[in-house]
Amino acid sequence: MTTCLLCERPDETGSMLCVGCTKATEVRVQSLPALYRGLAPFLAPAGGVATARSGKGGPAPLPVNEEILDLRGPGGIVGIAERWLADVRRDRGHATATPSGGIEGRLQAAVTGLLANMSWIAVSWPNAGYFAKDIRDLVDSVRTIIAPTPAVAKGQRVGTCPAVDPSGAICGAVLHLAPGEKAIVCPWCTCSYPPYVWAQLKTWVDEDTKARDAA
Repeated sequence: MTTCLLCERPDETGSMLCVGCTKATEVRVQSLPALYRGLAPFLAPAGGVATARSGKGGPAPLPVNEEILDLRGPGGIVGIAERWLADVRRDRGHATATPSGGIEGRLQAAVTGLLANMSWIAVSWPNAGYFAKDIRDLVDSVRTIIAPTPAVAKGQRVGTCPAVDPSGAICGAVLHLAPGEKAIVCPWCTCSYPPYVWAQLKTWVDEDTKARDAA
């Protein structure tokens, strides 16, 4: 009897990973391409440049979320998958493969390679625990971006939309975060506020509220 290198429970099969952790790791590896694609809408607000304001009050683009950019870049999701596959191939005595093509194609190739080696990883690879934990942490990290715990209570009134149109007029429509939504979307101008800009959104809402109260 051995101990699973991920959940640390006794395993009668003598494998590096128990049956449950092996299956869970396979599912997580399979999900990587979908998670990669799922990050795309969160790179920038869907509503365009009117969702932010410059120091002078005019329209200004919101910065791209660097964390998401890194995850979708060569050293992010695809880089992690490719490095683990390279380690597996090295330890199995297989020839090293040089990644080629676009990031989505490279990620799919790495996922396919890892899944093809999962039986050996689970049964024989001493690094199986490190691999399974790294993939689990990666998937959890991406999921907190795609489906985060809302910082604003679901269904709660957030405030009024601070988006500024080209004429300089503030939208002012009431914003809510409806159940099941992953971003606050203005019902009037359709500007979208993903979770990573909620802190800035609150600042804009507070500024507009103070301006109205002082008028």
